[in-house]
Amino acid sequence: MYDYLIRDVLVYDGSGEKPYKSNVAIFGDRIAFIGNEKMLRAKDVIDGKGMILTPGFIDIHTHTDLLLLRDPDMKPRISQGITTDLSGNCGIGVFPNSGKALETAVGDVLGEWNDWAWRDYSSYKAYALKDGIAINEAFLVSHTAIRLAVMGENAGRAATEDEIDRMCTILDSLLSGGCWGFSTGLYYAPCLFAEHEELKRLLEIVKRHNRLFAVHHRCEGNDIIQSLQEVLDLAKETGVRLEISHLKAIGIENQSKVPVILSMIENARNDGVDVRFDQYPYTYGSTSLFSLLPPHILSLSRFEQRLALSLENERDELKNEILHPDGWDSIYEMAGPDNIRALYLESHMEYSGKTLSEIAESRNADPLDALFDILSEETGLAVMTDITESEENLIRIMKHPLASFGSDSLYSSPIPHPRSLHGAVEYLSTYVIGKGVLSLEDGIRRMTGENATRIGLERRGFIREGYYADLLLVSPEKLKVNDSGNDGIEMVMVNGEIVKEGEKLTGRRPGRIL
Repeated sequence: MYDYLIRDVLVYDGSGEKPYKSNVAIFGDRIAFIGNEKMLRAKDVIDGKGMILTPGFIDIHTHTDLLLLRDPDMKPRISQGITTDLSGNCGIGVFPNSGKALETAVGDVLGEWNDWAWRDYSSYKAYALKDGIAINEAFLVSHTAIRLAVMGENAGRAATEDEIDRMCTILDSLLSGGCWGFSTGLYYAPCLFAEHEELKRLLEIVKRHNRLFAVHHRCEGNDIIQSLQEVLDLAKETGVRLEISHLKAIGIENQSKVPVILSMIENARNDGVDVRFDQYPYTYGSTSLFSLLPPHILSLSRFEQRLALSLENERDELKNEILHPDGWDSIYEMAGPDNIRALYLESHMEYSGKTLSEIAESRNADPLDALFDILSEETGLAVMTDITESEENLIRIMKHPLASFGSDSLYSSPIPHPRSLHGAVEYLSTYVIGKGVLSLEDGIRRMTGENATRIGLERRGFIREGYYADLLLVSPEKLKVNDSGNDGIEMVMVNGEIVKEGEKLTGRRPGRIL
C-alpha cells in the first residue's frame, strides 16, 4: 500500500515536455508509481482534478543560511512552493566560522543569529539539523568565509601566495565534504580585493571536483562588459562550470548593453565555456546600504567606516568618488537618490521605506551628506532597494534559453524585498502565466529540472519513478501574490511528507542538507 496517491492530476514533470494526465503514488520519500492504473491503494488519496502537479521549486540563488536557524519551518520558502535552496551565494556564507569578523561581514545580507556555535561545515550541518528543517538545503563554499578564515580582519587587500594556498586547502576540504560549489561576490568586500591569480587557483580546485562556480561579478553597471569578460575568461581558462548570478544591467544608461552581454555569453558557450545564468523577476534589487560606499571604505571595519563618514574633511573626496566611480559599481551614480530606498534602518526606523531624496529633504541636507550621516550613525542593519533595470530587459533576459529562476532572497530585515516572500509565485503567475513570456512547461522546467541538473542534484527536480517526492499541487488560475502570502500553492510535499496543506503549514520538518 502506498502512503499517498494523487489522482487525476495534470503532470508537469520538470523536463519542459508537454504535460500529461496521470496518477502519482508516493511511498516513503520517493515517487513509487506514475500511470493511469485505477486500482491503486493508498493510506491517503488526494484528488488532483483541476490542478497541476509539479516538482518542488529549486531556488539556485538564495541567502537562507541563517533563516533556517531562525525559522526551521521555513514559512517564507514553503508558502511559495520552494522545496530546495542553494545557499552561500554572492560569496556570503557562514562557514568556516572565523568569529565576529564573519558575523559582521555577512550580517546585512544574512541577518543576525545569537549563537554561532559551529566552526566548520560539518558542525554547522549538525547545528542546523538539531531541530529539523522543513525544506532541503544545499550549500556553496563562500569566498568571504574562507578569505576571513585565512586573512582575518586584514582581508581588504590582495592575498599572498601562502594565503592563497591555505584558501585552496580549505576549499578542497569543503568540496570533498559535500558542498556543491564555490561562490564569490566580487562586488562586495572582502571578495572585491581578490586578484586574478587567487581566483584562478580557487577555480582550479572547483574544476577538479566538477562543482559549480557562482559569481556576483564586479560591475553590473557602467563596466559590466569588462566585468563579465573577466569571469568568462576565468571560466575558459580553468574549465569550470560558470553560473552568473542575477544577470542584469544596472542604470538607465546601461540598458543598451543587455543585448551585448547576452551575445558575450552565447559566444563563450560557442567557445566551449559551460556558462548559464539565473534571474529574479523584479526590476529592482536589494542589498546593504553600505554597498553604496567606495571599495577603500568597504575594506575598513564597520567602526572605521562610521568614523571615516563622520569626518567632514573627507566628504568632498568621497562624493567625487561616488559620482565619478573608477572600476567599481556606484549604484548611487547609476540609479540616483530618487530610486534608492531605505528598506530597513535599525538605528533610524523613521526612515525605513523612504528614498534617499526623501531622507535628505527631511534632514535639510544633500542626499549624499544624508547618506553619510545615517551610515555613520548606524550600528545595526542597513538594507536598501534600488531600481536597476527596465521591464523590457527583464523579459529579454528571462526569455533567453540559458536563463533559470533564482530569487536572490534575503531575510536580514523584518521588511524584506518582495522577492524573498513571493519570488517564485511572481515569476510563474505574472511572467509565465500572465504575460506568456515562457510556456508553462518551460517556466516550470527553469524552476525545477534545469536547476537540479545545473547544481548536480541527483533524483530531484523531476517527476519520475524513483525520484524524491518533492512535489507541489498548484491551481494555476488561483496562483497570485497577495498581501499576506501567496495563493494557488495548494499542497507542498518534501521528501514524501506534506509540509503545507491549503493555507496551513503542517509543522513537519522532513528537509535535508543535501
